[in-house]
Amino acid sequence: MRRFLRQCLIAALVCVLAFTGFSFTYNLATQGAVPDPPGLTYVQTGDISTRYREWGTSGTPVLLLHGFIESADTWTPTAQVLARDHRVYAIDLDGYGYTQRVAPYDTAHLTQQVLDFISALHLQRPIIVGHSSGAGVAAAVALAAPNEVSGVMFLDGDGLPLNGTANGGRDTSGRSLWFPQPYRTTLLRLVLRSDDAIRAIYSAVCGPRCPALTEAGVDQWRRPFQVAGAEAAALPVLEAGIPSLPVAGLQRLAGLPMPKSVVYGADDPEYAPSSAAQTAARIGAPAPTLIPDARHLTLVSDPATVAADVEQLAARAASRN
Repeated sequence: MRRFLRQCLIAALVCVLAFTGFSFTYNLATQGAVPDPPGLTYVQTGDISTRYREWGTSGTPVLLLHGFIESADTWTPTAQVLARDHRVYAIDLDGYGYTQRVAPYDTAHLTQQVLDFISALHLQRPIIVGHSSGAGVAAAVALAAPNEVSGVMFLDGDGLPLNGTANGGRDTSGRSLWFPQPYRTTLLRLVLRSDDAIRAIYSAVCGPRCPALTEAGVDQWRRPFQVAGAEAAALPVLEAGIPSLPVAGLQRLAGLPMPKSVVYGADDPEYAPSSAAQTAARIGAPAPTLIPDARHLTLVSDPATVAADVEQLAARAASRN
């Protein structure tokens, strides 16, 4: 038994040394950032140089806030539909996309980034739509400056942190990757450099009704995590936790006069079946819209349906003015 345990220990040590050697070699061979795509548009928002996209030339302004590991580009299918009747804006929240990475990556900092964007572009009381974790930012912006927002939509998001359900609010701290260096960098790069891995993650989250990722589509999801500053910021962003508010904070939305809306994919694996109705009741929205057969990326799988719900929210907001 001692001999067997000693052999197992030696074998484990050899494996660790071999993977460590591979990790250092691989990291050295793959170091270096990729360039930003050409033609990006930026505006200074406080201490952050914020990248944004814009569609449409007239109508009520609509500001789109993406979710975890997404970017402004994720909104393209929905934004193109909305642009027929609205001026549509989408930004890369701090820590994601091509926006300059500036710590801290917490809800308060992201909220100020959005408020500064509204001010910098002189948007007049936009409709704010937050997808997934972006719902927490949308809620925080509305609470911080209710006179600057005409309506709020939670799209595939409840505005809460990932952990816990107590009325005092969920735990807002993120979970640090337990992998030490250099293994953490190696694993991140292995996933990012695999087209198959990116397509598999996209397919699982978006569902069978989403268009297959082309080579350009894979690059759209991958490149923001390979540009200068992205890799160094990855762990601090994760440790900051997803943007969110406690239950009590979200319930304050119900007291604001602006209209609210909740839209979920009916088959979203991220949430319990009752989550959409609970979220709508919590923030003072009418009964939620559940998109049949849709998962967690309804902005990609069902842009026409999402855009129609934004239109309805904008009409409700206009009727109050």
